[in-house]
Amino acid sequence: MTSPLEENSVVPGRAVQSAAAAETPAWPAAAALNESLRDASPAEVISAALRTVGRDRLALVSSFGTESAALLKVMADVDPAIPVIFLDTGWLFEETLAYRDTLIAALGLKDVRSIPPSEDALKREDPDRELWFTDPDSCCRIRKVEPLARALQPFAAWINGRKRFQGGLRADLPMVEDDGARLKFNPFANASREDIEAIYASAKLPPHPLVASGFRSVGCMPCTSRGQAGEDARAGRWRGRAKTECGIHTMKIS
Repeated sequence: MTSPLEENSVVPGRAVQSAAAAETPAWPAAAALNESLRDASPAEVISAALRTVGRDRLALVSSFGTESAALLKVMADVDPAIPVIFLDTGWLFEETLAYRDTLIAALGLKDVRSIPPSEDALKREDPDRELWFTDPDSCCRIRKVEPLARALQPFAAWINGRKRFQGGLRADLPMVEDDGARLKFNPFANASREDIEAIYASAKLPPHPLVASGFRSVGCMPCTSRGQAGEDARAGRWRGRAKTECGIHTMKIS
């Protein structure tokens, strides 16, 4: 159900920009779009992104995590053929991979691209699969940041599911932001947890299988733990470390 993407080499620490992106006509400024969409609904934001760059230049990035179905449902209602990028890190729970396939079928998603890490990067930097423990930032770089940079090369804008209520670096999230050569749309920036739950309930969306086991946020298996009562939803990610983000949202991908 997923379509492969040709692997391209990425130089660590360098921004990636395709020739296609370099030749892209100037889009509206992120600040102007953000101002015009600051009170828009998630569907209106996705529709605006589609109008701005067109379907062939727009992608949605999804982890198929515990809240992902809500954004994918809104996107599917707007246009189920918008490409969806899924970073298959090699450390994901089997339940997440199964959930991806469940949502593809349930929502009628037409173009989900599962993107693996570079085999060369894995052999060079993580031959023993222990990098998640010794250097989690580098692990995220070769398994998420660099693969996403490659996957986004054909696109002029991307959509993600971050929300302000998740706190931390996300508390002041704009609706649209500048991501270097690309625009980055955050349709759920204004959404509350109740808004997300309402989408699940009204659309009868299946929950991620690990929610029932106490996982409130799900990433890679070695760096994800169950949440405790009263904790922030993302407290189970990289537990015991200062790290709170994988890196795809803390730097410009292009």
